[in-house]
Amino acid sequence: MQLTFAQGKTISGTVSDQSGMPLPGVNIIVKNTTNGTQTDFDGNYSITANVGDILVFSYVGLKTLERTVGTSNTINVTMEEDASVLEEVVVVGYSTFRKSEVTGSTVKLGSEKLTDVVVAPSVDQALQGKVAGLTVSSNSGTPGSTSQIRIRGISSITAGNEPLYVIDGVPMSNGNINTSGATSFFSNLAAFDSNNIESITVLKDASATAQYGARGSNGVILITTKSGKQGKTKFTFSSSYGVQNDAVDGPEPLTAAHRLELASEAYFNDGFFATKADAEAYLLGTSTYSSWDAAGRPEGNWKEVIKNKDAVVENYSLSASGGNENSSFYTQLGYTSQEGTVIGSSFERINGAINFSTNLTDNLKLTSNNQAAYTYQDAFLERSAYFEGARSAPFFLSPLYQPYNDDGTFNEFGGSLPNPLYITKYNINDNRLARIVSDSQLSWDLGNGLSLSSKFNVNYQVYNSRSYSNRNYGYGAATSGDAGQYTRNTVDYTFQNQLNYSFDLGENHSFDAMLLQEYSSNRRYFLGAYGENFADDGLFNLDSTGNPISINSNYTDFYLGAYLGTLHYSGFDGKYVLDLSYRYEGNSRFHPDERWGSFWSVGGAWNLHKENFISDVNWINNLKFRASYGVTGNANIGLNQYQSLFSYGVDYNGQGAQVVNTFGNNKLTWEKSNTLDLGIDFGLLDGSISGSVSYFNRKSSDLLLNVPLSLTTGFSSQVQNIGELTNKGFEVELNVDVVRSENFNLSIGGNIGTVDNEVTKLPLDPNGIERTITTTITRIETGHSVRAWYMPTWAGVNPTTGLEEYYINGVDGATTTDFNQAEAAWQGDNAVPTLTAGLNLHVDYKGFYLDANGYYAGGHKIYEGWHRYTNQTNAYPIFAFQGLQSLLDRWQQPGDIARNGKFTSAFTPWQRHSKYLYDGEFMRLRSLTIGYDFKDKLESIGLTNAQVYLRGNNLLTWVKDDNLKYDPEVDLGGQTGLETPPIKSISFGLTLNF
Repeated sequence: MQLTFAQGKTISGTVSDQSGMPLPGVNIIVKNTTNGTQTDFDGNYSITANVGDILVFSYVGLKTLERTVGTSNTINVTMEEDASVLEEVVVVGYSTFRKSEVTGSTVKLGSEKLTDVVVAPSVDQALQGKVAGLTVSSNSGTPGSTSQIRIRGISSITAGNEPLYVIDGVPMSNGNINTSGATSFFSNLAAFDSNNIESITVLKDASATAQYGARGSNGVILITTKSGKQGKTKFTFSSSYGVQNDAVDGPEPLTAAHRLELASEAYFNDGFFATKADAEAYLLGTSTYSSWDAAGRPEGNWKEVIKNKDAVVENYSLSASGGNENSSFYTQLGYTSQEGTVIGSSFERINGAINFSTNLTDNLKLTSNNQAAYTYQDAFLERSAYFEGARSAPFFLSPLYQPYNDDGTFNEFGGSLPNPLYITKYNINDNRLARIVSDSQLSWDLGNGLSLSSKFNVNYQVYNSRSYSNRNYGYGAATSGDAGQYTRNTVDYTFQNQLNYSFDLGENHSFDAMLLQEYSSNRRYFLGAYGENFADDGLFNLDSTGNPISINSNYTDFYLGAYLGTLHYSGFDGKYVLDLSYRYEGNSRFHPDERWGSFWSVGGAWNLHKENFISDVNWINNLKFRASYGVTGNANIGLNQYQSLFSYGVDYNGQGAQVVNTFGNNKLTWEKSNTLDLGIDFGLLDGSISGSVSYFNRKSSDLLLNVPLSLTTGFSSQVQNIGELTNKGFEVELNVDVVRSENFNLSIGGNIGTVDNEVTKLPLDPNGIERTITTTITRIETGHSVRAWYMPTWAGVNPTTGLEEYYINGVDGATTTDFNQAEAAWQGDNAVPTLTAGLNLHVDYKGFYLDANGYYAGGHKIYEGWHRYTNQTNAYPIFAFQGLQSLLDRWQQPGDIARNGKFTSAFTPWQRHSKYLYDGEFMRLRSLTIGYDFKDKLESIGLTNAQVYLRGNNLLTWVKDDNLKYDPEVDLGGQTGLETPPIKSISFGLTLNF
């Protein structure tokens, strides 16, 4: 600090805290001058000042004091804690408030709670089990994949249900960016390094989410990145190295010997042979089984050969932060490398950040947060039954086929199911993303509580995917090799101008008013091409194809404008709090006459512990009642659906042509959600016990649905605003510090959330009959949850005949062996858990510490997606594809009690029923960390702190239903698939501060 000495005398003294301990680093300055100093390690200071000058003593977390210089040359000061500063500050919408003045339902997670999950590079998966009412399901365990998040249930049937992500105050587009519907999911959120995140705040009720208008119905996730702090430059280096495997081993495929046994049995059951032995002799005489038998009956274990056992994951990060009274900075460089648990899949990220803030003048401040990342994903075919995909092999490839020849080369067997080992080595499926997010803000303090700020944000993404199928073997052989290349550039611009006014009316009434104008645009450019016929090996690019097949390009854009006003009132030192917000928003997705809508909220809080009749109750430290109500919207639908559009990509007799492909609707507008939230926040026994209890009720109306039309219109359906549904439930969060001491601490905590989802209104046909939306296994109908399970009910296996039976009425009573005679019936709720919970434990003793987090989900069901080919007693699992060992529990003779009926050699059609619908309830040990914190023990070698730890993720999984052999954590569609399951890991980590 620069010192300016005026004429006067020397004032000295000591600064201490309330306990009498000296305070080093306290700033002392002569008011309205640049003359200042700081206390030394013993709390002593010395400064030159004139009689009558005012000395200002300031220290972070303590109340600022002023002392007037008199005749004495000694001024000693005792500083007290400033509760308003020490109290946690929560970002709510476009503003920040003390936690006691938050009127809505919010959960804030610090950076220390976001880095305990290393199984995925995307930070959203770190939220699992830590926020009541928030459900997280991974779409795939492949590195870099997306997650599905639902906050307080499903608010829409056909529009989006994902929450809005807001990074440093600016809404962002996030999600799956892969242009292919066949290869791995690819998350653009994976471009953000959790080491750069200061906190994540989840907003769940309308009191805060209404400030985001038509993007707030599904909740809001606020991400605040790290910034520099005043003081000398501090460096942090962190690294971790670990190995990963599938969290659940999954179902066991049949062996070749099993297939021979079951195939013989099927032929016998169908009457083709007099005995099973005759059937087996016949099969051993066929070319497939005879060669296997002659070779000594080897087993092709495809489940094991496609595994990448002990896949390596490593993370490195180096950051620096610091500043002075005029500026601060934070900068970081990170690297992540993660192998997939399936051969041929991996993820890599290189990222950096430069955040700084500087005072341009005494009242003008510039802040800029900038992050850039390059991510790469080696993907593979996993999102359907693509037989070239490595994950498909255990479920479709016969163990009669051997992965390798005797000389160690790949076995290039024929048929529609190629060897995935060969495909993995010689084919290409790459995803690449370069993402730059730059956020700059200019803030002007106008004085007297008035401030003005302007913010400009750019979110620029360059995505590229490349595919190549070799010309020698597999699907590419028919085309002599083929390749595709697809590029998509996306840029989001956001402009915000914000005016804030803070003022007091008397001593007991404080107001914070805000006006905001926002404009954002999204522009997307796409170019892709595909070609076939390579003349030689080693050629991968499109310009080497002899037969260019197709080229595609398009451009899309949409825009949003909004005006927002908020008013925050705090009365009588925060005893009474009131929040009002109103947003007027326009969206280009709708017709100009329907483009603008209004969204608002009102919230109130009563800090009961500040009342005189409670303030003397020593064991109550915090007791707040809060309530909010508001209206939010949902406009997450495709572009230009209000318009009647033509398609020009048509060839008519060699000439370009156009056709009508969209039946527009000028009246199309937002979905709306009216949300009530009631809650109690509490803190007891000096904060040893803290938590909250909440109730919510959200009614969604004007749902955007595809309504069937008369075929005379030339269209099958039209998007209309019709339909309603509700979500309601309770949430509880509780944290208990069991022991708090200098050397030993023990705390436990947890959360639990329920949600009851119900459709209350659907469109009617011309006869006034409700139009339900029914698939082979789900149905949408009033009085039930969205996409509730709806299918015939399996009645078991007849022990006399060995035939599987179904209830004729779908419920009970009479049964039939004819599947087509069985009526469909409701089978319970949908695939979204109705009950979720999280549990955490922390123990530390003299530097050693243990942290554990668990997750529970229940009240939902999961359907086995590929059972026709893998888990039914027909020809598919034993002749065409590959069955599971669960089929061994089958009927073989009269009197057998078995789960599966008798085998047949017929290729039966799909028969979807309740036998393959499982209870989805499960618990998982999400993370377990054991470590040691050196604190200041290594200062002699220049380290201010150091930590070492051993961490495990998803180490244990408990599944309630024994018949569910797959990992229970599936996407929220509720069906098991062929994607990589979630993974478990063990890693060693090190953090150094210097």
